[in-house]
Amino acid sequence: MSLVTDFSLYLVTDGRSAGVTSLSDVVKAAINGGVTIVQYREKNAGTAQMIRVATELHKITRKYGVPLIINDRVDVALAVDAEGIHVGQDDMPAAIARKIIGQKRLLGVSVKTVKEALRAVKDGADYLGAGDIFGTTSKEDAGEAIGLEMVKKIAGSVNIPTVGIGGITKINAGSVIESGADGIAVISAIIGKPDPNRESEELLKIIKRSKIKYQKSKTAVIK
Repeated sequence: MSLVTDFSLYLVTDGRSAGVTSLSDVVKAAINGGVTIVQYREKNAGTAQMIRVATELHKITRKYGVPLIINDRVDVALAVDAEGIHVGQDDMPAAIARKIIGQKRLLGVSVKTVKEALRAVKDGADYLGAGDIFGTTSKEDAGEAIGLEMVKKIAGSVNIPTVGIGGITKINAGSVIESGADGIAVISAIIGKPDPNRESEELLKIIKRSKIKYQKSKTAVIK
């Protein structure tokens, strides 16, 4: 896909964690705070409900020029004309998802190893979700943490963006970027917080500082 996408601060939704605040309000506040891409992830709702929620979210993301990615459900992505789809290793195979969505939509793939990363690129992925990095309670199917060293290996093995995910907070976000990731994906670090706008602003500041630090370290190595 030729569309230039900023993966710096990638918000993954979780309706269970939004609390009394509506998911739409949380997403709007997060985007205003600096979120650059949004993934609608819902494992427990029916198709009709997912389409309703995704349609509502897409109105918001389109208004702000932020891509909306749908987790796993290619049918929902097509129904709401979302900008992309994200699949895991146990979801629809990436190569098949690519055939269905065509070349104009983003395709993201979750990976834990360099082998999975290389296969995802071959299957047509536009970006990778590398993790779980630190361990998380937001995703029941996260599995064992892969750590920062694996993120570094994955990011260094491919020529497409790598987004780190899993247990990322303001405390460790910088280390993910400094390991070579192009961005971080978060759930609980924004969703369910009293002030999603402020949390997003603070995370984005950390990301920007860490990217500068990472680029300087790469330049120093080259010299």
